[in-house]
Amino acid sequence: MPNINYSRKKGNRMSIIIGIPAYNEEKNIAKIIVGLKKVAGQILICDDGSTDSTSEIAESLGATIIKHPKNLGYGAAIRSIFLKAKEIDADILVTIDADGQHRTKDIQNVIKPIVDGKADISIGSRFLGEDNKVPNYRKIGIKIITKVTNSSLSEKITDAQSGFRAYSKKVIKEVTLSESGMGVSTEILIKASNKECRIAEVPIIVSYEGETSTHNPVSHGTSVIFSTIKFTSIEHPLKFYGIPSVIFLIAGTIFTYFAVQYYVDVGRLNTNLTLVSGGTVLIGIVLLITAIMLYSLVSVVREKK
Repeated sequence: MPNINYSRKKGNRMSIIIGIPAYNEEKNIAKIIVGLKKVAGQILICDDGSTDSTSEIAESLGATIIKHPKNLGYGAAIRSIFLKAKEIDADILVTIDADGQHRTKDIQNVIKPIVDGKADISIGSRFLGEDNKVPNYRKIGIKIITKVTNSSLSEKITDAQSGFRAYSKKVIKEVTLSESGMGVSTEILIKASNKECRIAEVPIIVSYEGETSTHNPVSHGTSVIFSTIKFTSIEHPLKFYGIPSVIFLIAGTIFTYFAVQYYVDVGRLNTNLTLVSGGTVLIGIVLLITAIMLYSLVSVVREKK
């Protein structure tokens, strides 16, 4: 793979930075940096409150260090990397994981859609091309999260949780991150999609040998799903709350009809039908009011921005 200028612009060449969020990765970080130095001029490590020698090792190998005083979470590390990339005025930011899963030689393919002007976000997908033998429990979780995320995206993707990505200057400058946990991956996609950023995917090969993840899969998956729901509800309130409200109101109307019909025929109220009809109508009204209020609030905030 040819060396690319990752530090500053020279002529028409792009300024590209490699960003790596790291937490207690002293076992892997040296090997990753040494591999990246063959193709990269600037490597940015966000040490998210490590208690081992991650920072010392990375700094001794020439990486730029952002150090959090305590562990703030994967999302906070990605946010710090974004802010630093914006400060440096990078044309492209490439993020990879610090656990040794990703191959440095795939960087060229991941950045290509952005270099060619065909995308603003390029995702290295584990589900395109060769079978990466993703563990079944991960594959199921990723598929569920991706399906939920796709409901908020204009362009459908296959791997919403890949940490191997490239971002254009537009995304670096315009997408403001708030999520501290693993949900930041979907936050970026949802917010970028709303800013009409183009998303592309390229196949990558990922290694799952050895200890490659420090995250509990259940807590990881749960936090990501909740984050995805949160950002979807904020970015698309009419769709998120409005559609269920219409469904509940239609169901409530049907049950109300049957409750009234029962009263006309029998001469007394059917308790079950009355409770169900009243409950569904009430839920529908609450969801409708929530949709309208949240949509109005989001619209005002966007106009001020």
